[in-house]
Amino acid sequence: MVDMHLEVNIIPVSDAERSKQFYQRLGWRLDDDVAPADGVRLIQFTPPGSACSVTFGAGITTTAPGSVQGGLIVSDIEAARAELVRRGVEPTEIFHGAPFPKEARLSGPDPERASYGSFVSFNDPDANEWLVQEITTRLPGRD
Repeated sequence: MVDMHLEVNIIPVSDAERSKQFYQRLGWRLDDDVAPADGVRLIQFTPPGSACSVTFGAGITTTAPGSVQGGLIVSDIEAARAELVRRGVEPTEIFHGAPFPKEARLSGPDPERASYGSFVSFNDPDANEWLVQEITTRLPGRD
């Protein structure tokens, strides 16, 4: 089988400049900001430690702003939540249980702090949701 690496996800936004400021505030690395054609602007950011980036801008998707859910993995959910707050983002409280539907979420971190068990989420300015999941030990085959 040929290796396939997820490199870029496209996020629909209504205001490219506002989104650029938001992702800069998160501390994500700005990789590119180009306008290769009239009505097209591509802005790419990469979260710290990630091999996958996000791209947003103008003229690149017909998907409605606020309709995307993304996932981020961290080794310490409490530290990640504190960092989001420090950077001016309003995350949810830490929760465990099934992340979807939202009604299934249980307050607080996983009681056993099991890997894959604790979450926090936050929205970008367009209400695209980021689900942050704590993983301390990966399942076999998931390096």
